[in-house]
Order: sequence, then C-alpha cells, then structure tokens
Amino acid sequence: METEKLYYADPFLREFTATVLGCEAAKGGFTVTLDRTAFYPEGGGQPCDFGTLGPAHVTDVQERCGTVFHTVDRPVEAGETVRCQIDWARRFDHMQQHSGEHIVSGMLCARFHCDNVGFHLGEDLVTIDYNADIPWEALLEVETAANAYLREDHPVDIRLCRGAELQAIDYRSKKELEGDVRIVTFPGADCCACCGTHVKSSAGVGLVKFLSVQKFRQGVRIELLCGERARRYLSRCWEQARAIGQALSVKPEASFAAVGKLQSELAAWKAQAAQWQALAFEGIARQMAGRGDVLLLQPPMDAAAARRLADAVAGECGGLAAVFAGEGTSWSYALCRHGGDVSAETKRLNAALRGRGGGRGPLSQGSVPADRAEIEAYFADFTKG
Repeated sequence: METEKLYYADPFLREFTATVLGCEAAKGGFTVTLDRTAFYPEGGGQPCDFGTLGPAHVTDVQERCGTVFHTVDRPVEAGETVRCQIDWARRFDHMQQHSGEHIVSGMLCARFHCDNVGFHLGEDLVTIDYNADIPWEALLEVETAANAYLREDHPVDIRLCRGAELQAIDYRSKKELEGDVRIVTFPGADCCACCGTHVKSSAGVGLVKFLSVQKFRQGVRIELLCGERARRYLSRCWEQARAIGQALSVKPEASFAAVGKLQSELAAWKAQAAQWQALAFEGIARQMAGRGDVLLLQPPMDAAAARRLADAVAGECGGLAAVFAGEGTSWSYALCRHGGDVSAETKRLNAALRGRGGGRGPLSQGSVPADRAEIEAYFADFTKG
C-alpha cells in the first residue's frame, strides 16, 4: 500500500496522527509502516527526518515503491493510531540547506553553463560538485547575488508536471525523467526536478555562505552553509576574531594585520635565536675537542637543533657524538660520527633503551622513554665496550 505523503502536502507539518499498518523486527530496531506520514525519507541528497512515532523514536526513514518505512527503537501495535512528532530543528535545517543549494546551484549553472553533478547534505556542511572550473572570486559574487535574492523573499513554486508541460520547462536534472516529475522553482534563480522538502520562500533560507572551492575530478567541489548553520559558523568566527583582537589589543577586524605583524616579529626573533644557538653549539663543540665518544644531556630542543648540535660536536670530538634532549622519561636523541656509520650503534641503543628511530650513514635520530640515569648507565657501558 502506498503511503500518503504529508511532507509534500505540508512540509511545515510538525505533528500528525497516523494508523500503524505493520510493525516488524528488523536490523537496528523495528520497521513500521503507516497509512500516512510527515517523516521525510532519505532521498535526493537530503537526509531523513527523525522524531517520535508514539512512544518510539524514529532513527531512519526510507521509501521503497511508494511505501515509506520507519525504523524505530521499539515496537508499536499494528492497527493502533499513534501521534507522531517531527524533529523540527533537524527538518528545518535540512530545508534551509536544500533550498539554499537550489538557489546557488541555479545561479552557478546559469553563469558557468555547467551542471550540478553531486550534492551531499551532511551533518556539518553541504558539498556540491560542478563540472566546471569556478574561481573563488566568482563564487563570492554569486554568494552576494544569492543573499540579495533571499532578502527579496521570492516564493517557491512546486508542482507536478508531465508530458508536453514537462517538455516545455527548462529545468535542471541529473537524468532523463518520465511520468509525474516534481519541479521546484525559485523564480529568477532556479528550476529543478527535486523530491526534497523546501522553505516557503527564499527569505526562509536566511543566509548562504560559501566556505571553500577546490578542484575535484573534472570540475570543482564547493562547501556551503545556509540558514542557522551559516549564522552559527559566522558567529564562531567573530568570537575567535574578537578573542584574537583582545589578545593583540586591536579591534577584531584588524586582527589579521596584527597577526601578520606578530609573525614578522617572530621570524626576526627566530633568526636571531638561531644565530645565538649556532654560537652556543660551536662553543660546546670546542669544549669536546679530542674527547672521543661524547654523551651530552641537554634541555628539550627540537629535532633539527639536536641534529645540528650532534653534527657540530662530532666535528670536534673525534668519535661518536650522542645528544639527548629532554627531561623525565621523554628524550629525543641524535647520534653523529663524521666519516662513519651509526646504524649499528642506533640499533643497539634502541634495543637497550626501548627507543624508536634510525638513520643512514653518519647521522641517526629517534626517541627513548628512558630516564637520565638509564641513558648515562648505557653510555658508560657503551664507551667501555
């Protein structure tokens, strides 16, 4: 029996009653069929509705051959009349995303003479694929035009068309369609075959915001937010900009320039610190001149610095330079022997101190979870051997 689809008759219907026609145990719970439903089944890139069906929670909705099947977490009695409630926040969010996608897709396809070849309405954002190269600057121009269209509050027109009437309409579709085709039109922006639910007018979308565009297959993939999702995202971005501005003692809109200045200052300090570090390493290396195998235990430093120190010391000591940088039981190491191969020493060290790492030729690097005493004891034995 085909289910009466209330979500098409009134996409803003939040509560309804229906008669349970059947309930069967199934994977993930129980599958319920009703004589009529406002729960939208997954389709056309739009996720299904959630909500309650009597005492049961609806966790999935699918349509097959005109019948809508509701997956619920507990059984309900066949023949019973149940009160159902849609998770309206979820549904309206999907309607905003889907309607916003129609409007921007219609504008983009008209401007770039391309097709929408992929649409996914995810939990966090919407992705749309187009078979054309769309630059970011042009995307922002379409974003401005789309938001102006939303403010103009154009009513959506939804109708079933077939035959000659359908053939006379210039509509977007990913495939050839026959029979009754549901055509969703946002006048002046888009006309598309679609089985989804939509807002009543363009103002219901609220806001559209593009997040990114990247090369994908033979075209691009675009990330989009609409409605409340877009507002929340922009609000979070503003809060971050405000916090950065407060930290840098500038207004939020000036935070990018302030960060740029800070980066330049940091680069200058890093360059100066590198010069001082090089001088310090040269001094340490001179102190190790002619000592043969040398172990140096240093405060924490990055791997590149440990490698430079080991190289400098190896050039003076005439043996193996082992630099361990860290504290407690967390140490990184660099082994260096000019004109030699440290792979054998590295393997023995890793086995003795539970280390990880390696290298080829005169240099190796890694880390060990040993403490200072273990490292010193190992190298005392190593130098004896």
